[in-house]
Amino acid sequence: MRKIFLAIVVVLSVASAWYVWSVSPVDRASEERLAVKIESGTSVRQIAQLLTEKHLIRSPLAFVLAVRFSGKESDLQAGKFVLRPSMSVGEIIIVLQEGKAEEMLITIPEGFTVRDMDALLTEKGLIEEGDIIACAQTCDFSSFEFLPAVEGLAERGGKLEGYLFPDTYYVEVDGFVDKFFLERLLTTFKHRVVEALGEEIGRGGRSLHEIVTMASLIEEETLTDEERSVVSGILWKRYDDGRGLGVDATVRYITGNPSDEITTKDLNVNSPYNTRKFKGLPPGPIASPGFASILAALHPQESSYWYYLHGTDGQIRYAVTNEEHNINRWRYIRGGSGEPPPEAEE
Repeated sequence: MRKIFLAIVVVLSVASAWYVWSVSPVDRASEERLAVKIESGTSVRQIAQLLTEKHLIRSPLAFVLAVRFSGKESDLQAGKFVLRPSMSVGEIIIVLQEGKAEEMLITIPEGFTVRDMDALLTEKGLIEEGDIIACAQTCDFSSFEFLPAVEGLAERGGKLEGYLFPDTYYVEVDGFVDKFFLERLLTTFKHRVVEALGEEIGRGGRSLHEIVTMASLIEEETLTDEERSVVSGILWKRYDDGRGLGVDATVRYITGNPSDEITTKDLNVNSPYNTRKFKGLPPGPIASPGFASILAALHPQESSYWYYLHGTDGQIRYAVTNEEHNINRWRYIRGGSGEPPPEAEE
């Protein structure tokens, strides 16, 4: 009898420890927020499974038990809720019972494309995949008169690509509307760029669309603020001289592979965005440039350089001649040792 009693005590202790662990936060240090939509008529078990898939709880069984222990199983409400991995199961249950959906902070990083924004908002649970892309291409934004009226803009981002200002925005989780969100980003661009820099852009002799397009190349081609104005000077000089810009980032924009090695097939893609094949600026921006990149496009730094590259160490190297550029390519990318190529030593 004593052994049975001890066995029961051990089992209860293990079960209790498991339950305490299972209802604790998945990640107490996490600051991530996710929007979770609970449809009307969803059972507690289905909610538990959804929260498990979102990595918001450790165990669906523990969640079901916690709801039953609360005695308010029928009080869970439908709707959209902002939940965090740092919340315990008890805290999550309270949110679902109160039916309150708080605001969410969404940060759009510099260099994001429309597709990147779509992926981010999908991950956060605010939209269905493809909603932002579709709206960028088909919604009516004619009230924003600064948007370009040019042909040949990439289908993936449409005329909005590059004009959605990267910043941090509060959004309402309940009733999130794709078009309204995009309009907020366009309005921020209007205030921060069109109104603040409009006169300066007008005096420079280049159109807003040219400046934003060049700024997007600078955003994708530089790693530090110190590089931006120098690279801007190089690219504008090549543009004004009628040379090809040769910007790898434009090729990556076409292929949709931001980190894969560029192949010969990629370089030969017959797209006006391919600045390795066609001269001049691409038809439009390839990303949303930050304010620093826009200023760099407006204020290029003059230099004797015509070429630049980033080595495998992340440092930028400039060159005056194509020969110097090829030596830099060998030293800091192909060879990787910093040593000159064999033919340069002879």
